[in-house]
Amino acid sequence: MASNEDKPAAKEDENAGSWKDSIFNPRTGEFCGRTAKSWGLILLFYLVFYAFLAGMFVLTIWVMLLTLDDYVPKYRDRVPHPGLVIRPKQLDMLFNRSQPLQFAQYVQTLESFLQHYNDTEQERNVACAAGGYFEQEGEVGEQRKVCQFKRSDLSLCSGLSDSTFGYTEGRPCVLLKMNRIIGLKPRGDPYVNCTAKRDTPIQMQYFPSEGRFDKMYFPYYGNKLHERYVQPLVAVKLLLNKDDYNTELTIECRIEGSDLRNNDDRDKFLGRVTFRITVKE
Repeated sequence: MASNEDKPAAKEDENAGSWKDSIFNPRTGEFCGRTAKSWGLILLFYLVFYAFLAGMFVLTIWVMLLTLDDYVPKYRDRVPHPGLVIRPKQLDMLFNRSQPLQFAQYVQTLESFLQHYNDTEQERNVACAAGGYFEQEGEVGEQRKVCQFKRSDLSLCSGLSDSTFGYTEGRPCVLLKMNRIIGLKPRGDPYVNCTAKRDTPIQMQYFPSEGRFDKMYFPYYGNKLHERYVQPLVAVKLLLNKDDYNTELTIECRIEGSDLRNNDDRDKFLGRVTFRITVKE
C-alpha cells in the first residue's frame, strides 16, 4: 500500500505527463492537438486562401492601371487654375544693399533657376509665332516641341548685364511664373500686375514688356511629352528710392487680363502671390 507521501509525487508526474502530451502526444502522433494530416490541410487551406487574396489584389491593380493614361492624369478638376510662384523662393526678404553677403543667396537662387533659360539652351527649341496657342498633334508618346523663352528677354533682370539682379543698387528683381497645368489655355491676354499695399505706389518695371504671359507657351502637354518645356517668366524690377529703404514693403502680384482666378479667399496663391521685402542702406 502506497504511503501518503507518494501520492503528491504521483499526481505531479501525472500533471507533467498531461502537459507534455498537450504539446506532443507520442501515442497518437498529435502535435498541439492535431495530427500531421490535420496540420497539412490547415496550411493548404490558408495557402490557397491567401494566394486567392493576392491574386484578387493584383487583378484589381491591373484593371485600375488599364484605366490610366501614361501621359495625362485621369482627374484634373481639382487644379483648373494655376498658382503664381515667386523666385527667389522667399516670401520675406531682408538685406542691406551695401553688404553682398546678405543678398548672395537671392542672387544665387536666381542664377541657378535661370540656367535652363540660357540663350544657348533655348536655341534648341522652336522660335514660335507670338500671340496664339501652340497646339500640336502627334503620335502616342511623341515628344512635343517647345517654344523658346530666352533669358535675355528678361533684360535688366536677366542677370546678364547685372550679375546681382539689381540687389546691389537697391532695386531688386523678382521672377514670377505660373504652375504647370496640362492642357491649360488661358483666355484673354494674361499679364502680371503688382501693387504695394500702402498709400503711395512703388514704381516697377516688367520684363517682358507689360509683364505678359504670351499664349504661345500654352498648352502644356505634360512632363513625359514636353520634357524640355519651361514656363514663361515675368520679371518685376522694384524701382525703389531712398524713401523706400529701411521700411518693410508688402507687394502683391496678380494674374490679370484673363479668366484665371486670382481672388479665391481659400487659396492665397491661386493666381496671385504676396511677399514682403525690406532693403536697408
